[in-house]
This record gives sequence, C-alpha cells and structure tokens, in this order.
Amino acid sequence: MAAPLTAVRARLLPPVSCSASAPKSSKPQRLPQAPPAGPPPSLHLHATAASASAVVPLMMLALPPDALAVGGEFGILEGRSFALLHPLVMGGLFAYTLWAGYLGWQWRRVRTTQDEINDLKKQLKPAAAATPAAVGAGDAAAPPPPAAKSPVEIKIEELTEERKKLLKGSFRDRHFNAGSILLGLGVLESVGGALNTWFRTGKLFPGPHLFAGAAITVLWAGAAALVPAMQKGNETARSLHIALNTINVLLFIWQIPTGLEIVGKVFEFTTWP
Repeated sequence: MAAPLTAVRARLLPPVSCSASAPKSSKPQRLPQAPPAGPPPSLHLHATAASASAVVPLMMLALPPDALAVGGEFGILEGRSFALLHPLVMGGLFAYTLWAGYLGWQWRRVRTTQDEINDLKKQLKPAAAATPAAVGAGDAAAPPPPAAKSPVEIKIEELTEERKKLLKGSFRDRHFNAGSILLGLGVLESVGGALNTWFRTGKLFPGPHLFAGAAITVLWAGAAALVPAMQKGNETARSLHIALNTINVLLFIWQIPTGLEIVGKVFEFTTWP
C-alpha cells in the first residue's frame, strides 16, 4: 500500500529543489485574492437609500398627527371669524333652551290644570232635587231661589277659563318643534365646536368646557329619547325628561365662564378673518 500512496503524493505536491545553486527571488509572491462576496458597494448604497425611502413614510404614518391642522391649510376655517361662530351659536342655543323650557312648562300646566279640574269635580255632591208641596189644586209651584256657588265650583270655573287660554297658545306643538330644533342644531354645533378647536390648534384640550359640552349633548339626546313614552302618558318619563333638561340648563350656565375664557384666547391667538 505504500507505493500507491507515494505516487498520489507525487502527483499532488510540486517538486521541491534542494540545490543550493537555485536562485532565490527577492520579491515575495502574492497569493490570488478571491472576489468579495455580495453586491458591489454602489449597489449596496442604492439598496440602503431605497429602504430608507420606504421606511420614512411608514414612520410618518406611525407618528400622531398633532399639527396637521395648523399652518393655514384650511384657510378661513382657522381664522377668527369661524372661531367666533361657535360661541355665538351656543349663546343663542342657551337662550333658546330657556324658551323651550318655558313652552314645555306651559304645556305641562295644560295637563295638570285638567287633572286638577277632574279632582275638584269629584268633590261636588249631587244636589238633591227638592219638590215643594202643592198648596192648592190650582196653585203653581214657585221656582226655587238660585243657590249660591260653592268655593269648589268657583275654583273649577277659574281653572276652566285658565285652561282655555293656555290651549290657545298651542304650547304642545311649539314645545315639540323647539325641542327638535334644539336637538338638531345643538348636536351639530357641539361637534362643530370640537372641529373648530382642532382646525385652529391641531388638537383638543380635555377640560371642564369640553366635558360639560359632551354631557350637554348626551342630555339632549336622552331627553329626546323619552318623548315616545311621554306621548303615551308615562309620568315617570315626563319627570325624567324635566330632570334631564334641568341638569342641562345648569351645565350650560356652569359652562359660560370657561367659554368666555376660550373666546379671550381666540382674540389673542387668531387674526381676521
């Protein structure tokens, strides 16, 4: 086996000269270098730039758009004129809320007055028909003197006249129409006020004014949702309707100082128009 292995080694290994007279090279021999693995540097730079251009838009989408509504992109919607529209409309809605409450109270008086009249009529006792005895065969019976009206009868007549006057005011239909206008315009302007703040500043400011406005909007919707039950004579729904609107008015009054403070900031940080 030694002979074949020696032959294989002789084929693979180059011959080595042992002569001392062989010339020696003064320059070191350089081994051939393998080409670098991967793309050339120019292609690597292009790939890096393409990756960065794809990542930047994704990062911009991931960031919260705090200031997308600031800088004049919306024109007059960011100006003072549009900003003052919300407090003017809400001031009118506050007065209209009081007017709608007055109409509702008058319509309630129409119903309660009729209930009071019915209770008083139950207190009246039927008058006994007195038949006077005939004095003679040809004598006619004298008519009885008119009886004086009782306090209950007088009260019934007064309430009846008062109810007639109230019915002429058509308070039921007027209150229904006022409530419908208040609900539609109020919800619209509540959302519009929040959008107006976003147009001017690019964000909302959680605080008493914003929370009170949201509560007022919810109370409007809740009071309107009770109308079908009220039309069926549900007294609990009627009482709850009055309670919700009372809280609504109190929140409206409490919201006025914070609203005036915001109006001052509008004049400070905005310009016409």
